Amino acid sequence: MFIIIGIVFTLIAVIGGFMMVNGPLGTLIQPSEMVVIIGAAIGAAITSNPLKFLLKLTKSLPAALKGTPYNKNAYSEVLRMQYDIFVNSKKNGLLSLEEDVNNPHSSSLFTKYPTFVHNHHAVEFFCDAMKMLVNGACSPEELEMMLDTEMETHHEEAGLSPNMITKIAESLPGLGIVAAVLGIVVTMQHLDGPPEELGHHVGAALVGTFLGLLLSYGMVGPIAANMEGLNLDETKYYSCLKTGIVAFAFGAAPSTAVEFARKTIFSIDRPSSQELEPLLKEIKPR
Repeated sequence: MFIIIGIVFTLIAVIGGFMMVNGPLGTLIQPSEMVVIIGAAIGAAITSNPLKFLLKLTKSLPAALKGTPYNKNAYSEVLRMQYDIFVNSKKNGLLSLEEDVNNPHSSSLFTKYPTFVHNHHAVEFFCDAMKMLVNGACSPEELEMMLDTEMETHHEEAGLSPNMITKIAESLPGLGIVAAVLGIVVTMQHLDGPPEELGHHVGAALVGTFLGLLLSYGMVGPIAANMEGLNLDETKYYSCLKTGIVAFAFGAAPSTAVEFARKTIFSIDRPSSQELEPLLKEIKPR
């Protein structure tokens, strides 16, 4: 949503400033220039990326428009979820969680936390780690290495889409020049025309450069930066899960493990210990 608001604000500022000096708005409407710039940008993106990366991009863009789901409420919920799992594990043993971690979407423990349970990747990340503990398949040190590797891979994969968008943004000023050059070619064919006609063609050609720069620095580039910020936000969420699991695997008490996890959260999203403590006290082992 904020991406759309930002783009609208940019257009209002640019077009509004142009009209304040009595700029003819109709001059900026050049469909042929848009076809050249946007069409060439899409073609270049298709040429430079494998199909599987392009398909991932089509899924990443709508997610970016929705904005980040990782706010203070989401973190409060995931901390409570971890505490609930850890407390039940301490009371009933790790084996009591086997069915829960194998079928989290039908688990009475996990379904109490809808934001978390609807995050497919986070559920898979957490439950896979808990399975390793339940099965006794690895030591805490090995578990930490495994989670670090998974987080690194996920971060690299999540960075594919903003990298593609950044490359498109970097190409747009050059493609704007291509459109402008094509406009000048058209202008050269009308050198014997009246000055008004020549001025119209030159103005239309310059709009190509303007559009390339505006799309690059005012729209597409900021979208890529926004997606990078969302990826950082998601990585922090995974770091919260990983830190809690690893602390618990090393033998920390549930409340201590959750406190370790809480400390990984950015201060703008981190629930305070005073806010979290009464929420944890409400949780009772089943």
